[in-house]
Amino acid sequence: MIQVLNLAMPFFGLIALGFATARFKAWRGTAIPESGLAWMNFFLIYVALPALFYRILAKTPLEKLNNVPFIAGTTLATYTVFACGFAYVMWRSDGNMRHATVAGVCGAYGNIGYMGPGLAFSTIGPDAAVPVALIFCFDNILLFSLVPLLMALSGTESRSILSVIWEVIRKIATHPFILATLAGVASAFLQFEPPEMLDRLLGFLQSAAAPVALFTLGVTVALRMGSFTALAKVAAAISPILTLKLVVHPLLVILILSVLGTFETTWVYTAALMACLPPALNVFIIARQYETWVEEASNAVLLGTVVSVVTLTTVLYLVKQNLLPINLFPA
Repeated sequence: MIQVLNLAMPFFGLIALGFATARFKAWRGTAIPESGLAWMNFFLIYVALPALFYRILAKTPLEKLNNVPFIAGTTLATYTVFACGFAYVMWRSDGNMRHATVAGVCGAYGNIGYMGPGLAFSTIGPDAAVPVALIFCFDNILLFSLVPLLMALSGTESRSILSVIWEVIRKIATHPFILATLAGVASAFLQFEPPEMLDRLLGFLQSAAAPVALFTLGVTVALRMGSFTALAKVAAAISPILTLKLVVHPLLVILILSVLGTFETTWVYTAALMACLPPALNVFIIARQYETWVEEASNAVLLGTVVSVVTLTTVLYLVKQNLLPINLFPA
């Protein structure tokens, strides 16, 4: 167990350090400016994390990238959890599609950008690189397609459906993570090896990605959260959504992959780890963008991150002890 704690606590420690730093600065009356946080996010999204994805995928055998059953299984699990969260909040909110859309994203979209890669690589090793990249790309394509389309159907978008679809395609095609993944696949196909000076630069950026991302996550949560009274007020409302994200999603991934066939142990472990991550900060960003379910979304990110100290550590323990089932229907 101490091995698992040694693995998990530095990740949560970096988040806690970022959170404490931001709250301390606010208490001193010198809150961290939004412009500084914006540059941290820019560095992560456009520089460090793309370098991480590119460098790892460029060194991956091409045949490992063409695992259609794995892509189908993990994406189906994400969609199913989204649909469950969407349906639950549609029922609780008397048909408010805007609330339900954000809630569905909260239940299905984990912190696969900031927490996922570093945690999976530290726990499983380099073999986690390809499944992490595939899950990241296809979960993003799925959810960032569903959100604007459902918001358009709810009447919050004044543009036509065709205009919304074009905007979705443009944003997906130009996302730095997607571009980095495509560049990595192309390099693997061409067996391109960058010059040593460029490879070392990418290595520095890759090493910076996880710690900067986790510290930034803590700062962002601290700046975005309301009072602890507000958190207590919405805790009951968001608990079913967090149960979907932290418990149902990883169980569903294992179930669906078991139905679809036999996969490498490291791939199933990676899928389970990625599925049990807490709600991503993008949930709050989407809520703010559409000005709906904002309080619940911000507190879901905070509470989900806190609760995941228990749930995620449990999954880490099962993975490290080889106790996590990789096939529920053995022959």
